Amino acid sequence: MARSDEAEWWFNAVYDAVQQIPRGKVTSYGHIARLLGQPQRSRQVGVCLKHLPSNSPGTDHYYHSDNVPWQRVVNAKGMISHRGPGSAARQALVLEEEGVAVQADSMGEYSIDLGRYGWYPERLAGDESDESDGGSVKDEGGNGEVQLES
Repeated sequence: MARSDEAEWWFNAVYDAVQQIPRGKVTSYGHIARLLGQPQRSRQVGVCLKHLPSNSPGTDHYYHSDNVPWQRVVNAKGMISHRGPGSAARQALVLEEEGVAVQADSMGEYSIDLGRYGWYPERLAGDESDESDGGSVKDEGGNGEVQLES
């Protein structure tokens, strides 16, 4: 089934936004949704990334897993969400290859220090009102709640 124009716009907007996350940084599903003006759609950001096609030979996808850094999106607590068998471990490995320290606990949960690796700009590059602020963050109390710093 083909996507509606609105759904196609949303998928493309999510992929464009995720492409802006710098190597060695992560952000949350919710922050991507907020940057796109749809703060209530954080779960749909996850759906888009779940359906990101691979760059397999013989395919011709504009957006794919080699040019959209899907691994840089985590939940609001800095935890890697499980999407299927081995998916969290795979994401942790790719992030570690980018220089992001990933902590694993005895239950197989993976977490990232958002105060150190979080990327939370006020707007995306290319927005009409874009004023580069570097996207620095402050983690108040170490609980994953981040505040933008000037």
